[in-house]
Amino acid sequence: MTTAVAVPRAGGSGGRTAIAARARQVTKAYGNGETRVVALADVDVDIARGQFTAIMGPSGSGKSTLMHCLAGLDSLTSGRIWIGETEITKLKDKQLTRLRRDQIGFIFQAFNLLPTLNAIENITLPMDIAGRKPDKEWLHKVVGTVGLGDRLKHRPAQLSGGQQQRVAVARALAAKPEIIFGDEPTGNLDSRAGAEVLGFLRRSVDELGQTIVMVTHDPVAASYADRVLYLADGRIVDDMADPTAEAVLDRMQRFSSVVAAGDAQGRTW
Repeated sequence: MTTAVAVPRAGGSGGRTAIAARARQVTKAYGNGETRVVALADVDVDIARGQFTAIMGPSGSGKSTLMHCLAGLDSLTSGRIWIGETEITKLKDKQLTRLRRDQIGFIFQAFNLLPTLNAIENITLPMDIAGRKPDKEWLHKVVGTVGLGDRLKHRPAQLSGGQQQRVAVARALAAKPEIIFGDEPTGNLDSRAGAEVLGFLRRSVDELGQTIVMVTHDPVAASYADRVLYLADGRIVDDMADPTAEAVLDRMQRFSSVVAAGDAQGRTW
């Protein structure tokens, strides 16, 4: 069984449990018989509240599958997952939809902004749909954190790619979610815009106490995190604290060599 347990850091817990999300013996398989492919194999992991966690691994390692399962976007073959104190694997579809809406934020490569709405309207859209009024003080703080104060009346077509992704980040933060999941959130940005967005994500953890889990293939992006989980063949094979871009790249290259050697000998992790 693969186990990775976070060490909670000070701050961001708000007096509640230090674990924002956890998975126990999570297995995800596709197909049956000879066509069966195991994307995740008995994975255990705790995600600490108030931390920035990056998930890395080669193509097909299971990193996006793990994020999708943790976020309730994909069902499990077996195992259990909790967001906060709620076991999401026991929820019915409507309950799960409500939990994703109220407790989880999402940031993807595609900005997913509505072109007819301006920035502030895109930011508050999920709450508007849910019939909830935004916390004005929190919204002001979020907008300030991501540096959008002078762009709120602009529509997406009037914003750069980096600014549009900042709107997407603010939208994810605005509802005070339990946890935010990002799937390659800087994948469509140039290095400068990507660094800006990653800096805002870092600030949202440090200054707003947010919890973020990000899938990435980029060592520089991973270096903004507090912790990096490495997956190979559906298993967590390493857990790095306080990463630097150089250390992440070295670890990735080492794992790539070991995985290639294992494949050549017919082994799996």
